[in-house]
Amino acid sequence: MNYIWEVVGRQPTGQQPSGAETIQKLCDRMASSTLLEDRRDAVRAIKSLSKKYRVEVGTMAMDHLLRILQSDRTDTEILGYALDTLYNIVCSDEEEEPEDSEEENQQKQEDDLGARFTEEFIGEPDNITLLLTLLEEFDFHVRWRGVKLLTVLLKSQCAPVQSIVLVSPMGVSRLMDLLADSREVIRNDGLLLLQQLTKGNTAIQKIVAFENAFERLLEIITEEGSSDGGIVVEDCLLLLLNLLKNNSSNQNFLKEGSYIQKMKPWFEVGDDNSGWSAQKVTNLHLMLQLVRVMVSPVNSPGATASCQKAMFQCGLLQQLCTILMATGVPADILTETINTVSEVIRGSEVNQDYFASVNAPSNPPRPAIVVLLMSMVNERQPFVLRCAVLYCFQCFLYKNHKGQGEIVATLLPSTIDASSISAGQLLCGGLFSADSLSNWCAAVALAHALQDNLTQKEQLLRVQLATSLGKPPVSLLQQCTNSLSQGDKLERRGSRVQTKVGLLMLLCTWISNCPIAVMHFLHNQDNVPFLTGQISENLGEDERLVQGLCALLLGICIYYNDNSLENYTKEKLKQLIEKRIGKENFVEKLGFISKHELYSRAAQKPQPAFSAPEHMLFDHEFTKLIKELEGMITKAVLKSSEEEKKEEEVKKTLEQHDSIVTQYKELIREQDCQINELKEQVASLTSQSETLQSTVTQQFSQMQQHKDQYNILKLKLGKDGHVNSLQTEEQSRLRKKLEELQRQNQLLQTQLTERDSLMTSLVCVCVCVCASESVPHLVFVFVFVSGCGCRRRCCPLRVRQQTQGSVCQEQVQALLESKELMEKELSSATSSAAVMQTEKSKLQQELQESKKEQDDLLMLLADQDQKILSLKHRLQDLGETIEDEDDLDARDQFDDDDDDEEEEECDE
Repeated sequence: MNYIWEVVGRQPTGQQPSGAETIQKLCDRMASSTLLEDRRDAVRAIKSLSKKYRVEVGTMAMDHLLRILQSDRTDTEILGYALDTLYNIVCSDEEEEPEDSEEENQQKQEDDLGARFTEEFIGEPDNITLLLTLLEEFDFHVRWRGVKLLTVLLKSQCAPVQSIVLVSPMGVSRLMDLLADSREVIRNDGLLLLQQLTKGNTAIQKIVAFENAFERLLEIITEEGSSDGGIVVEDCLLLLLNLLKNNSSNQNFLKEGSYIQKMKPWFEVGDDNSGWSAQKVTNLHLMLQLVRVMVSPVNSPGATASCQKAMFQCGLLQQLCTILMATGVPADILTETINTVSEVIRGSEVNQDYFASVNAPSNPPRPAIVVLLMSMVNERQPFVLRCAVLYCFQCFLYKNHKGQGEIVATLLPSTIDASSISAGQLLCGGLFSADSLSNWCAAVALAHALQDNLTQKEQLLRVQLATSLGKPPVSLLQQCTNSLSQGDKLERRGSRVQTKVGLLMLLCTWISNCPIAVMHFLHNQDNVPFLTGQISENLGEDERLVQGLCALLLGICIYYNDNSLENYTKEKLKQLIEKRIGKENFVEKLGFISKHELYSRAAQKPQPAFSAPEHMLFDHEFTKLIKELEGMITKAVLKSSEEEKKEEEVKKTLEQHDSIVTQYKELIREQDCQINELKEQVASLTSQSETLQSTVTQQFSQMQQHKDQYNILKLKLGKDGHVNSLQTEEQSRLRKKLEELQRQNQLLQTQLTERDSLMTSLVCVCVCVCASESVPHLVFVFVFVSGCGCRRRCCPLRVRQQTQGSVCQEQVQALLESKELMEKELSSATSSAAVMQTEKSKLQQELQESKKEQDDLLMLLADQDQKILSLKHRLQDLGETIEDEDDLDARDQFDDDDDDEEEEECDE
């Protein structure tokens, strides 16, 4: 306390102040101090007093501590002290168990005090929001103490705190971040916090799941060693159970995320299973519960079926069966494994077939079903284990007609193998053994082999049992009734209610909805007197249940009676009940069954869960049968003979009406079939008609295109002919011009020849004149004469010769030039004629190709006309009205005339 007095400011002299005064002064110092160190010292002092003076600190200091959390966010040390103090205020010490009533009362007061301070703390929702904000601090002391405080608040006032966290922004996300903290202390306490947070709140469970909780939790379980891990694995599994139980959304999320496959390594066990630690047993037990949550019968059938399929595909079911057949497994783990396998195979045909193929590692190998049944009918086995085996057998036969047939077949004479033990032999042995629990379990197991299976009920009538040497065998049905009556005799000496209840449940299930089995049961003359005697007696409370079941069995004999036995018709049995029992008494005894406490308990869930062997009286499926038959049997018994006759008449009338209605239904069904066929034909013909119509439209379109092409070619051919004619005229003109030029050329050649001959004659004359004058000189004669050889200037001949020579020379020169020009024109005309001849050949070739294309088009048009004609005939056969082209043209012409008349009227 000296430290505290130093903080308060004076030394303890004389009488010391009380704890309340000290706490008040410390609170004043927290509120008034301006220095952070002073406030920190005050908070530290209050923390040291918070456990001893819990009421005073909670009453006077809580508001100041909350203000410290808001104002001094930067100092992690003072935040840690304040959070520790608040934790001490609201937390009750639960570690020490009270030894006597006085300590127990004190503990209760402390709990009430913690609840009071918790209510005060969460009365202001901002306090929880502030606490969630502080969890974002990375400092170890702040974060760890904040987690502990929020956990204790959730333990004390779970629902209000959950509501505040749910509406707080990012509240759940901040808490999920604790799982990613590298400091194991904070992570582990975060697991405990999330366990409290997710209890019973579906909305928070969904948010936590979608914050990747499954992935992180499975990683932690693997890191910690799976089933061999410690308490952390247990905390993770408890949190997973919180997230999945009664939450279909999270279950589907787990399945869709392929997390079921990651569970398989959890169940890998070795050959040596001795010496399991208590923690390993706890971990594996929780893991099995986690699997059962996914395939629980209370889930929706679709979700359960998908999880069962996933567990088989990933090998989880096979791993569970390995544990089931392993040696050295602890009894409670073996029991829970059997229950888990039961629900994994329940209603799943594939899983049930696999389970039927599993063999135990024995020599010789035996089916797992046989090994389990051996444990069920063995009275030395633990009670919970026998219940688990019965549940497994029930789940194996649930909606499994194939499995039911295989079990019943082991009882039939043709399939019994004396060298091996079968399931049927074990059930019969347990049914008639001295152990009442074995009797009940075997009877219920055999009843499940007959559930909703009329074929197996009739097959089981063939089973014969050898009772003793020298006596003929009796049927299984007769032996059951014999045991029932013998049990009644033994009842005087000891309690055999459980055996009688089991046999009566088997008989009721067997003969219900099976008139042949009812006839076999009534054929024994002792059965009906026994039942009426049991019902009419006044017995104790336990026997009233047996009386009710006997009334149920007798009522089934009435309701499903086909009146094939003259002595036990419906009417005679009802008269017997009225005389020996009384209808009201019969109905009262029948109604006692559904009012029994154990009946209500068994009707809740399929798994047989009983606290003690003597409480095993009702089966879940049998409670459904009672609920179905009780009302119908009551109505059948209370009806008078007149009402029965009227009902029979009405029933016959209804049957007649039903037969008539059935005939009409058959007629209507046939007509519906015919109508459907006709509709299909109409639809087919309609589609064909549409196809043909579209084909006709396409053909018309193609024809129009061909017509347009034909017209274009026609125009093109006409133009080419005109050009060809023009070219022919040009050729004729050029040919004429060429002939004229040739004639001119010939004429010029003639003139030139004449000129040459004239010049020759002139040269000869000149030579003669010169010779006569006796002037010797040399005369040179050229091709073109330039003058006379006479050198005399005065020679008249020479003068004349010169004049004529000049003229001739000029004419010759002109003729030569004209000749050259004509030759050029001739060569030009010749080349033009050659070009025109080439063009003519090309045009003739194009003309031939055009004529060929025209012939092809004409043939194509003829084919198109033939196709259109055939399509028109098909459309007419289908009932379509087809108008000819001439009619369409006439209609178009008529429409054009009308349009012209309207235009003329408008013009006028």
